[in-house]
This record gives sequence, C-alpha cells and structure tokens, in this order.
Amino acid sequence: SRPLCSSQRRSGIAARRTQGSQERMARGSSAGYDRHITIFSPEGRLYQVEYAFKAIKTSGLTSVGVRGADSCVVLTQRKVPDKLYDPESVTNMYAITPNIGLVMTGIVPDARASVKKLREEAAKFKFNNGYDIPVSYLAKRAADTAQVYTQHANMRPLGIAMIIIGIDVEGEKKVPQLFRCDPAGYYVGYKATSAGAKEQEANNFLEKRFKPPAGSNVAVDPKLSHDDTVQLALACLQNVLGADLKANDIEACVVRHDNLAFTRLSADELETQLTALAERDDDIAGRD
Repeated sequence: SRPLCSSQRRSGIAARRTQGSQERMARGSSAGYDRHITIFSPEGRLYQVEYAFKAIKTSGLTSVGVRGADSCVVLTQRKVPDKLYDPESVTNMYAITPNIGLVMTGIVPDARASVKKLREEAAKFKFNNGYDIPVSYLAKRAADTAQVYTQHANMRPLGIAMIIIGIDVEGEKKVPQLFRCDPAGYYVGYKATSAGAKEQEANNFLEKRFKPPAGSNVAVDPKLSHDDTVQLALACLQNVLGADLKANDIEACVVRHDNLAFTRLSADELETQLTALAERDDDIAGRD
C-alpha cells in the first residue's frame, strides 16, 4: 500500500480529534473542563468548585444556625459512624476563641485543618491588636483562604461549609453575629441559615419564619429570645428530617449576652428545649 502523504495524515489526525471531542461532549457538558480547578467552561463555570459543594451534601448531615435578639445558636446532627468510636470524640462543633465558635459540615479532615488555621488567625490578631478578633473579620479571613484554594492548580477547594457565631462587644453594646462561608470563598451575615444534605429544605423553612411583611422585600428581624432561638433551630431540623429529634442525636452550641462563651448545650438542656418545643403550637414550632 502507498504511504500516506502529509496532508492525508493531518486530515486523519483532525478527524480523530473531532471524534474524540464529540465523544467527550456526549459524556456531558463538563467533559474536559473539570480536569483542573483553574479552567473555566465555555458557560463560565468552575466544575471543581461545584463538586466541592456536592461534597458537603455527601456528609449526610444538616446544620442550622439562627440569630436571635440576644443570642445565636448552631445546631447539627450527631452521627457516630462506627460502634467502636468513642462518641465524645465525634463532633462537628469547634471553638475558635473562647467566645467564637462554628459548626463545620462536609469533609471532616478539611474541617479540622481549617479550624487549626482559623485558631492561628484569631490568636495572631489578638497578639497584634490587643483585643479579640471580630466575628465578621474571622469570617472574612476564612473566606479569603477558601477563595485562594480555587485559584491554584496545585490545590483543591475545601469540601466544607462553616457557620460561625459569636457576639461582638462594641462598648456597652453586644451584637450577636452569624456568618456562613462556603467553598467558593463567599461569606455573608445571616439572620438564619443552614448547610448540608437538607440545606434547601431547611432554608425554605427558615424563610417562612422570616418572611417580609406585605409590600416589602426585606425579611423581618424578629427579636427572638434565647429559648425561641434554640427552639426555632430545633424545629427547623426536625421539620426537614421528618422525625422527632432526640437529645443524643444532635449537638448544639450557643453564645448569649449574659454568657459570651461558646457553650455546648448538655443532653438535659436539649431535652428541656425539645419538650418545650413539643408543647408549642405557633409559627416557631412550624405547625402554622
């Protein structure tokens, strides 16, 4: 057989490339654009960042944060994946400073690495400035770190969402703060928010409790007491899971005006709040 001329070889190579491109496109629109974190798809999407959001949901946990008039609460499911584990060593709640804490939802090793960096950040801030780091600035630093992980090909996004709570003391004024930070490096303050497997359902529940008045697009800011704040978070989680909660199935931490420390609620305290919630029949209980 006669050898192929250079033009025929080039035509064959081009045909194979076209066929390969068509095969990749047939496998899905993300084909070829999810190999590296730094490559945008033609639609302007970063698929690896989107996959990080999906990794949060694969944890199977749902977390809720609610801000009240004088307190904030974070609440999450408590699952011990192995009977041989010590249950006391399994947690998604972490204190960053004595008065600021957060709940991590997603990949646990990523969460612990992020907590270590945030503790260093908070300690460095206090050493340099002489006062505790504000909650908003800590959230900003967490978001800055997460955003850097979306820029470099030798890194991957963190598969975690964090809900941060604390109370900023501004002179005589004490301001409850609730922030959420995601793998894309976006952070913002919330009246109430959620993260995890049932995030959308939980947000829908919370939006109904904070719905704006007629003729307004701005959600109301109800002056929830400490008990109402905790019970709203419990009602939200109970509603989206579709089952009655037990004190041993959840973990919750709070900060309050009269006790600024990031404090874990005991099983007895949770049981008391669950009993009070069961006796309610109003908007907070979700039985309207």
